[in-house]
Amino acid sequence: MRMKLTGQIIAGIALLILLPAGGPATAQQLSAKEIIKKTDEKFNGELSGYSVMSMTIVRPSWQRTIEFKSWALEDDYALTLITAPAREKGQTFLKRGTEMWSWNPAINRLIKLPPSMMSQGWMGSDYTNDDILRESSVVEDYTHTFEGEEEIDGRMCHKIRLTAKDDADVLWSHQLWWVDRNEFIVLKAELYDEDGYLVRTERGTELKTLDGRFIPTTIELIPAEEPGRKTILSIKEVKFNVKIEESFFSQQNMKTIR
Repeated sequence: MRMKLTGQIIAGIALLILLPAGGPATAQQLSAKEIIKKTDEKFNGELSGYSVMSMTIVRPSWQRTIEFKSWALEDDYALTLITAPAREKGQTFLKRGTEMWSWNPAINRLIKLPPSMMSQGWMGSDYTNDDILRESSVVEDYTHTFEGEEEIDGRMCHKIRLTAKDDADVLWSHQLWWVDRNEFIVLKAELYDEDGYLVRTERGTELKTLDGRFIPTTIELIPAEEPGRKTILSIKEVKFNVKIEESFFSQQNMKTIR
């Protein structure tokens, strides 16, 4: 969800949860690293994809829902179009490599997001621009150890600890993943900062088959120290391996895509 769950989740949110591959398999005899690799490949194994999603931002005294479409190509390109509510409709976000732009038709302005904005929440949510752009590998940048098995929502999971390597440029010092033993889907992830404090929890629920793939269609991000706050992503539609070229992900297309 980037649950890549945590390699994990819009201008690249499509990259973070949009791209699963492969079918059911068993995890018998696999090492912790091999399970994480299979899980990562399941969520990042396709060349391209298209999704329709909604994102509900929940706060103690209010909540609002944003609807959007996303297109993604490999790990480097993503384009997201806001379709609702009316006041944000038509706004777009473009990711190309490690750079990100936003286009606001109301003020006819294209903005390249500077480093100072990377820690800000995307569209006011609990997902930051840095979540979207930070490139890291849950397979190569972490070591992996089993911490037992636990049941999540009636499904038995491997509990695996991912510990950041000393030279890795990653956001999290360590993560805990609960991986479904049969489907290689992350049903829960906990993300910890460099001081070992829990920053947030991510949950994948409402498992359904969309475009022939069995995936979580609801993803919740819950900040650890902010009671009453969370962000809920709902996947309405996905298509995998759509025909799309790199030229689609252009600043000009940001202004005309519908």
